[in-house]
Amino acid sequence: MKRDLGRGGIVVHPYRGYGSRREVFLMGRVFHQAALGRAIPHHGMLRDVADVVRRLARRGVSGVRVEARLGANRTTATTDRDGFFDLHLPLETPLPQERVWHQAELQLVRGDERVHCYAEAYIPPSETDLLVISDIDDTVMYTGVADRLRMLYRLFVQKAHQRTAFPGVASLYRALHAGAEGDARRPILYVSQGPWSIYEMLEAFFQLNSIPVGPILFLREWGLSWRRPWPRRAEGHKHALITRMLTMMEGLPCVLIGDSGQRDPEVYTRIVKEHPGRVKAIYIRRVDNKPDRERAIERLRQEIAHSDCELVLAADSVAMATHAYRHGWISRADLSAVRQACVDEG
Repeated sequence: MKRDLGRGGIVVHPYRGYGSRREVFLMGRVFHQAALGRAIPHHGMLRDVADVVRRLARRGVSGVRVEARLGANRTTATTDRDGFFDLHLPLETPLPQERVWHQAELQLVRGDERVHCYAEAYIPPSETDLLVISDIDDTVMYTGVADRLRMLYRLFVQKAHQRTAFPGVASLYRALHAGAEGDARRPILYVSQGPWSIYEMLEAFFQLNSIPVGPILFLREWGLSWRRPWPRRAEGHKHALITRMLTMMEGLPCVLIGDSGQRDPEVYTRIVKEHPGRVKAIYIRRVDNKPDRERAIERLRQEIAHSDCELVLAADSVAMATHAYRHGWISRADLSAVRQACVDEG
């Protein structure tokens, strides 16, 4: 919002991409951003309110071509009705093996108009031993999805520094990223049912809280309007995207992290059944104390008890870290760091 200096106009906004040594996926949106009125100051509460309105008022630009170049590899895509583009880039020319973050150049082509920007893509090292896929809402960051009005306020109005991370989350995710030896550089992919319009806030939130950054890819377009003030239903959204990740990261085992407030346990249990041997653990953060919900989660745990995946209903980040340490996924020092963080931040 600050980068356009209030001028508005056509913006190409890429999101962090992801891939393997064979292919890379890049996503983003082309939209028209309203200009900032001359009476609006560049700082202060009025500017903050104006930026929220400008973010909500963005209009996607459909039917324009976006070209991507990553090393010697090139591809193009056309934006959909909401202005989103999804680039699949086969890596016919290999990228440097020693790097995990790679920079792609994007160019919008619209008549005589050209808009350039850059997008980062994460490709895990070939020796990676574990993939971590985590929900965001009420798993990493407190959102309160059960209360819709408060949830919308937190999503669209609260700034990154006003958000609350669960105690020990940053230490836990740093431990999972580093591995027991401290150099695993495991990919962490973040899933959310939130709208793409909060992407910038999520990036800032992760940086402010020292949570390992990864592709925050699995947001969606809510389709909000004055006639339809609630999000479009997205049945199967999370399931389809996790399945896509497991297919792309062929053979790589994973850990799934979510919360008890929504349907994460059901979705993750289904993934375990459909991909035998791939999911090594499911960590579910307990965000309420509803006996019926806990019984339902226990039934799901029993459904996969025959597999080598354990569903852990965790009261806090320490419970997740303890299980991860017992399985050799994090170090003893990192387990201690998570425990101390929960004390300091709790």
